[in-house]
Amino acid sequence: MIEVKGKRIIINGKPVIIMSGEIHYFRLDRSEWQDRINKLKAAGCNAVATYVPWLCHEPADGQIDLNGSTRPELDLEGFIRLCEENNLYIILRPGPFIMAEMKNEGIPYWVYEKHPEIIPKTWDGKCITTQTVDYLAPGFLQEVYKWYQAVMSLIAKHIYTNGGKVIGVQLDNEIGMLSWVSNSPDLTEYVLKDFSLWLKDKYAIEELSSRYPFDLNNFEVFCKKVRSPEESYAVSLIHDLGYYMRNRYASYVDTLKSYAEEFGVKGVPFFINIHGTGWGRGFTYPIGISQLYESYAYKEGFISGSDIYLGDLTMNNFQDLYLINAFTDCVNSPDQPLTCLEFECGDGNYGCTLGGRYDPSAADFKTRMCIAQGNKLINYYLLAGGTNYILPQKPNDGNNRIAFTGQRHGFAAPISPEGELNYTYPRMARAIKAVIAVSEKLADMDEEHDDVSFAFIPDYYMTEYHYPESPSSRNFVQNLEQRRTGNVWEIVARAMLNANFRFGAVDIQNRELDSKDLPCLVIPSAAYMSRDIQGKLAHYIESGGNVLIYGELPVYDMEGNTCTILADKIGAVPVNFHRASKNYFLSVYADGWAAPRPEIRAEYAHTYELSSGEAIMRVAGTDEICGFEAKAGKGRAIVLGSNYSCDIQLFKAILERLGAKPGLYQDCPFYGVFMTSSANKYGERFIHLLNLDGFEKEINIFEYDKPLFDGRKITLQPKEGVMLPVNIDCGDYKIVYSTAEIAQIGANYLELRLTQKNDVICLETEKELIPCDELKVEKLNGRAYITSLKNAKVDDRLTIYFR
Repeated sequence: MIEVKGKRIIINGKPVIIMSGEIHYFRLDRSEWQDRINKLKAAGCNAVATYVPWLCHEPADGQIDLNGSTRPELDLEGFIRLCEENNLYIILRPGPFIMAEMKNEGIPYWVYEKHPEIIPKTWDGKCITTQTVDYLAPGFLQEVYKWYQAVMSLIAKHIYTNGGKVIGVQLDNEIGMLSWVSNSPDLTEYVLKDFSLWLKDKYAIEELSSRYPFDLNNFEVFCKKVRSPEESYAVSLIHDLGYYMRNRYASYVDTLKSYAEEFGVKGVPFFINIHGTGWGRGFTYPIGISQLYESYAYKEGFISGSDIYLGDLTMNNFQDLYLINAFTDCVNSPDQPLTCLEFECGDGNYGCTLGGRYDPSAADFKTRMCIAQGNKLINYYLLAGGTNYILPQKPNDGNNRIAFTGQRHGFAAPISPEGELNYTYPRMARAIKAVIAVSEKLADMDEEHDDVSFAFIPDYYMTEYHYPESPSSRNFVQNLEQRRTGNVWEIVARAMLNANFRFGAVDIQNRELDSKDLPCLVIPSAAYMSRDIQGKLAHYIESGGNVLIYGELPVYDMEGNTCTILADKIGAVPVNFHRASKNYFLSVYADGWAAPRPEIRAEYAHTYELSSGEAIMRVAGTDEICGFEAKAGKGRAIVLGSNYSCDIQLFKAILERLGAKPGLYQDCPFYGVFMTSSANKYGERFIHLLNLDGFEKEINIFEYDKPLFDGRKITLQPKEGVMLPVNIDCGDYKIVYSTAEIAQIGANYLELRLTQKNDVICLETEKELIPCDELKVEKLNGRAYITSLKNAKVDDRLTIYFR
């Protein structure tokens, strides 16, 4: 039995951690399957995932091969059985879209030829530039139904509840991504007919006529006016198209789920993959959440999964991963766990140029942060490379292969197309094994948070469709893009993490705000914010909530109508906006309790007049207020309308004035140490540490001003991550704390990965420790203090044996 409950994946009544690797059976000779599985298992994985490419299994209409009759490597059931024989959980991803560098994103050529009407038109009636389709076009769904009938009927025999090992099925892949990246909404006539009905259902006749001043009953006019919108309603169209497409994607997902269940796939979760990371950053990832959250959030039987493509995790981008995990989690229901369905694990050599090489710490660091924040499933993509064979019906497109990467595919993967291990494999495997060693504990843990949360507004990221010829649309989108990420991630979130704040996120658009449960909010704010959210925040502050508003106070609702509910509540009137230029070196300086601090250059400054409150930031030369603190009712707001530098102590002081204080902290003067903690209801915990820099650091760790680890300093090696146990119950003994990482827990032994010059392991046990030349034991106050006599730099393994 598989359950999704309390942000856990529960199999046969026990929470589990799934560590999976992606192996594309169809890109390997059948004789190579076992070798790749052996290497997956040697890396520590307990699961395997794979796409199931429709393009390969049905290259011609009606000629479906799922048993390898045309090519041995297409024996899907044979691959599933082999994975079952190897006692691996299985996650299948049968599309219909799979991407994976496949031609047509994995859709057979004949589908487009048979149903040309499914190919979308977009702005100005132009053909769409990407290989997407109208997901709900009857012709497309007709072919998907037949594909699902074949593939889901086979999968159903192997799902866990039927005695197999398939524990999850992904429906489609990165839904809506192709339209977003090209700013090309699907505006086929079939879609526009449905959109017209949706608008008439959503709005009263008078409101709709005012909103769209053209003949809504003339379909030819409607098509023209939507595909080439006029300036007066271009911003309104952004929202209506966005909301409509969210609803449409949700309908598509529900349709796929109904097909899968009709053909026997029941009792396992359905996964929805969220796209958006890229170019080493996570700025655009929340667009994927915004597009898809209505498809899965608060819907029983669904789990969302992230795409993590961030390259190296460094001081430049570590806050991106932390935020996107937090945002994904805050949109999920209380039962839906965090998972990652595409977790980048290779060396970055995607162009096969030996460029873009990642540090060996890349997969290790990202694994540790994701696990610390509560991810219960990670799928390493792509774990093993392979070969793109030539299609039987040659498309004559230059290589005739199933994909556009040439003959070899996955040359950046830890396991090369030829089966060789690259330099990223050992460190990745070490991280996986560290997680698996304590997976029974981690599977039932949650990240611990301080009294501060980061606000998430899905509609701030609903910018994927905007008419490119509309100045008002461009201004609207640019303002949101500048305020929703950018400086608020680069400055505020980075400062918070370096100041040791552990925080989650809150969907302030769709959730109620209770100051008792959410005492402090950090809010990225643009010139636009809906009337509903402004009113909600005003009430939150009035009732005792405390906010840091970063960016600018909103003066419009989300369609450009004047709305100053939030500004009015805190007694501020926006006055001017200053922007730096090549001849204007805008600078701001701290004032009031924030002073003295150096005057600094700034990109922008929004200035305000206050009816009450205290200035804390001003524009140099004019002394206009661009930052202030104000009380309203029982709460207070601190507004920063300029991008002051990443002054960690300033942001720590701001949050402490708003009632938030880091409970767990360390004292590295150079920063660059990420730290958080996870715990279960029994008080068992792990302290998660990453040294993001290439030099050694020595730190003390405190909790509520009391030193942990009996005051012992922890040395973090360059680019090193550790997961230190605290109060871990191992049956006949308890690890009170350890400066070494658990490698394996046995009934009569404890294996550790050493991290220090002389590690210390503090145990509570009635069992006798077997003497050993590699360690020293001291007993004090009922505890055994074991000091390793081995230097971790020389030999990092120590086993403690008990009688």
